Amino acid sequence: MHPSREFFQALHRAFDTTLAERGRTPVVLDALLSQAFDSFAGNVAIQCEDEPPLACGRGCATCCTLRVGATAPEVLLVARFLRAVTPRLLERGVDLVAGLREADARTAGLAERERVALRQRCPFIAQGACVIYPVRPLACRGHASHDLKACIEAAAGRALQVPYSEGHRRVRSLVQNAMQSSLRDAGLAWSVYELNRALLIALDDEHCEARWLDGEDVFAGAALDEVPAEEMAAAFDELRPH
Repeated sequence: MHPSREFFQALHRAFDTTLAERGRTPVVLDALLSQAFDSFAGNVAIQCEDEPPLACGRGCATCCTLRVGATAPEVLLVARFLRAVTPRLLERGVDLVAGLREADARTAGLAERERVALRQRCPFIAQGACVIYPVRPLACRGHASHDLKACIEAAAGRALQVPYSEGHRRVRSLVQNAMQSSLRDAGLAWSVYELNRALLIALDDEHCEARWLDGEDVFAGAALDEVPAEEMAAAFDELRPH
């Protein structure tokens, strides 16, 4: 069996166990994402052993104009975080939710290429740092570059190619897809959603988390559909443990 398939199936079983043990309760989000983030961090270094050093570092937000896709558990975790930190930040004159609304108003419905051309900075970047860094989605964790100059040129629209870390992309994809497949098997909405729009849905509806846990696709209006759901489901059925 191919190592990637083995890794996917091992992750799938772990997510299945967590969903079975925790059920449709709020704590299942923390458990699922703790598994996902730990699995990513624990395996990405191994996958990247033969790659050049990364050019990413604290204070670098060059790639933070890209569209971010996230699963429902990731969206809900960030929404929880924002609700917790917003009062204190408002006291300092920082309104993250207002910035989120402004960013969404400019980028809603744009394709990836159109969004990059707009150069709309992520609303969670403040003084070069990511405010939601502890709960950032897998898409952000799995996006890493070997060449800062190439990133800057691409962000400015002067280059099309950036030497991204294939190890980061591979592990992020496997972890995310295994979690999606497990969510699907559990009867929970498992699509990938545009982060900003989905966050606004979550923040504007205090019952959003409970509704998702009940099986409703609460973020349907923010779904990204580059790959048809039927095609993804077929791929998951082929890869999942039997």
